[in-house]
Amino acid sequence: MKTRAFNLISTATFALFTLCATSAASHAAEPVAAQLQPTVDAAIRPLMAKYHIAGMAVGVIEDGKPYVYNYGVASTQTGKPVNRDTLFELGSISKTFTATLASYAQVDGKLSLSDGTERYLPSLRGRPFGKVSLLNLGTHTPGGLPLQVPDDIHNDAQLLQYFYDWQPAHAPGTFRTYSNPGIGTLGLITAKSMGEDFTALMQQRVFPALGMKSTYLHVPAAKMADYAQGYTKDGAPIRLTGGVISAEAYGVKSTAADMLRFVQANMNLIPLDSQFQRAITDTHTGYFQAGVLTQDLIWEQYPYPVELRTLQAGNSPEMVLNGTPSTEIKPPLPPQQNVWINKTGSTNGFGAYVAFVPQKRIGIVMLANRNFPNEARVSAAHQILSVLDGGGH
Repeated sequence: MKTRAFNLISTATFALFTLCATSAASHAAEPVAAQLQPTVDAAIRPLMAKYHIAGMAVGVIEDGKPYVYNYGVASTQTGKPVNRDTLFELGSISKTFTATLASYAQVDGKLSLSDGTERYLPSLRGRPFGKVSLLNLGTHTPGGLPLQVPDDIHNDAQLLQYFYDWQPAHAPGTFRTYSNPGIGTLGLITAKSMGEDFTALMQQRVFPALGMKSTYLHVPAAKMADYAQGYTKDGAPIRLTGGVISAEAYGVKSTAADMLRFVQANMNLIPLDSQFQRAITDTHTGYFQAGVLTQDLIWEQYPYPVELRTLQAGNSPEMVLNGTPSTEIKPPLPPQQNVWINKTGSTNGFGAYVAFVPQKRIGIVMLANRNFPNEARVSAAHQILSVLDGGGH
């Protein structure tokens, strides 16, 4: 095997540029998979070449059915090709699972998104952060939190002290400021309301309920061989090391096939427990308008059809790094079918994107072992889904 691995990497110098894509669809679906592959290849191959991406797994849902296409290598050191079992870091797409758990806790009567954080974190009673609602945490609208947990915070107690001292820059609900500490705290509170550990809830309840058998917060030893190697912009190998509220905000690792199940669940295309399905659907409720996007519970949505430039504006660095004035939608917008719903995710060594249009029964999952610009992810996804929808109309 070592000789074969060496040949894979040396004979092609970088197999990723000759990119041999393989479909992981079932034999019965092979004709459709083969028809779709040129469309996927046309968007993904140039993308990988331009951004020096070693490996990608791309999942496509067409007419409600899933297909997976694998490209390049999971590791340039070993030359192991990306395959159906390859695990990628999801980065902030992990937040959609935290939102799902919080929504489930609400459906189950364990919490209400309208509650203030002080109800679950008594040390914050009477403090500005104590008045922030759980909904504000799940929609990036508490009033101004940093993108990352400050470097001098190393445990939950220090995080609570930070929130005790926190002073809002804006009134809650008036500005959308993308934040890991916000959704991370929603995850902590949700687990507390359910009386269980967050990681245990995810790995023992949420992932199994979705039928996701290759999705983890902590990759087990037996699966480490499937864990892709991530690469920095300089090509150095790197993987996620964790940190305070990392599990809640950006810690999930998964395969393209598993993520397609999650997308199917979000479009109500697979049989699920009715309470769990309601919780998933409820995460598509529109709560705030911020710039070009409607902010759902973590998910972001746009009326469909949507122009590429609109999607790129909504997924731009400015929307991540800067506060955007937001307007509360009253009453909240019920889950819509004719919308483009999406989420990006990044770690230092990985880049991912998920998008779907429920009414059209189309969707896409893009997983890469290098962080590359959101603009390029959105462009490739829009190109592929537009073809699937016959031009987007």
